[in-house]
Amino acid sequence: MIRPTLHERINAAREAGRFARVPFITAGFPDEGGFRRAVLELDRNGADIIEIGIPFSDPVADGPVVEDASRRVLEKGMTLPRTLETLGWMAPKLSAALVLMGYYNPFLQYGLQRLAADAASIGIQGFIVPDLPLEESGPMRAVLDAHAMDLIALVGPNTSDARMAEYAAASRGYVYVVSALGTTGVRGTLPPAAEQTIARARKAFSIPVALGFGLSHPGQVTAMAAQPDALVFGSSLLRHLDAGGSAAEYMAVWNQGTPSDPQ
Repeated sequence: MIRPTLHERINAAREAGRFARVPFITAGFPDEGGFRRAVLELDRNGADIIEIGIPFSDPVADGPVVEDASRRVLEKGMTLPRTLETLGWMAPKLSAALVLMGYYNPFLQYGLQRLAADAASIGIQGFIVPDLPLEESGPMRAVLDAHAMDLIALVGPNTSDARMAEYAAASRGYVYVVSALGTTGVRGTLPPAAEQTIARARKAFSIPVALGFGLSHPGQVTAMAAQPDALVFGSSLLRHLDAGGSAAEYMAVWNQGTPSDPQ
């Protein structure tokens, strides 16, 4: 079966008059059984793409919620190989696409060729690597390209137009716009710079634009003049799961959000 690309999935959501929904969950959180249940519920309740966070001991781009989740699952023995094994069992049951988000060191230690082959064999469609600069991304991009997987760029308010153009020349899937400088985490409101960054990204990239870092409900985005195509939400989901809530309950909030006419 030929699965839609990340690009195609986001475009299909927009054509249906809604934002693409991209929940993030740390692998193995809150525990392995809870993680499996949550991923299945996210898939069955409207997720278009699910970003799976690979736990790491020094998550420099992550805020306290994701950092704590990473620490807890590492203490329980969750590793990159174990994550791939778990996802290998789950992937055939999912309609949503899977993207792995993690830091370069664990991927490099695993072996880039081996990682790409193993990830492709279970249906992973993309990677996000926050600490991998464009100039150093060639080896990973090459092995992912060989297996038709996307290396997704991260850009933010401090990314110049010229730098965005450099990323755009090498990017596929979607571009991840960081709403604000700093780490991940829930924010009550998004800074004006988020909308400005979306508008600049739309000019630079021909692929869909996803917005993340700080989203807690779709109402934060619906009033924007320059809107993203996809919404990425993680910290608020992890907090909900940690409090004993279900992923199905959580997705009900995000399924209410619809965009205005994109600019």
